[in-house]
Amino acid sequence: MTTVVVSCKGQIQLPAALRRRLGLGTGTQLELLEEGDGLRLRVVRAEPSVDLTGLAGLVTAPSRGVPRRLEDFDPATLTARKRS
Repeated sequence: MTTVVVSCKGQIQLPAALRRRLGLGTGTQLELLEEGDGLRLRVVRAEPSVDLTGLAGLVTAPSRGVPRRLEDFDPATLTARKRS
């Protein structure tokens, strides 16, 4: 059990060994939870953001039949095929 002192500015200082063990550095956010018999500090761990552009092309769909051409998607060509 470690005891800390509240300064005149309302600050507390966490022991260095505790900060190292928990990976707390400058700017780390702590959530303060008020409980019936005291306070609890909880480290707020931000979820790392993922850049999805680096994942493009990793998954490919299996080939199904004949490769499509650009004219396969042309509305005029599709309409002409339906009339024939």
